Amino acid sequence: MSDNETKETEPKPPLDPRVYLAAERTFLAWIRTGLALMGFGFVVARFGLFLRELAYTGRTGEVPRGSSTGVGTGLVMLGVVLTIFAIARYVHLLRQLHTGGDLHRPSKLALFLGSGLAAIGLMMSLYLLLGS
Repeated sequence: MSDNETKETEPKPPLDPRVYLAAERTFLAWIRTGLALMGFGFVVARFGLFLRELAYTGRTGEVPRGSSTGVGTGLVMLGVVLTIFAIARYVHLLRQLHTGGDLHRPSKLALFLGSGLAAIGLMMSLYLLLGS
């Protein structure tokens, strides 16, 4: 038996537990981000309702015509989608770690979310600048 054959049949040594713990910390950070988006979306949606209630009680002059309910609902849905993708990414990453797969590519989830939130922030900034 040659050295190459023994190297191929030898089981791989287990990964350092710190690698798995780092993956879990990253997963929990994504979950925390999803929860924050859902909470912020709920606050945005309910703030519009609060302003409408104030207008109907006569404490403010006019009924606001903003789209806070739509924006808030969109943020809640984005948080839900982020959480689902985070779960799928975590499971996929654990499988790659277990089988020794390639881990040197950027997360599509991180790139998509970062780009999407930057675009939303830019649109909100333009709305605030042009709306006043």
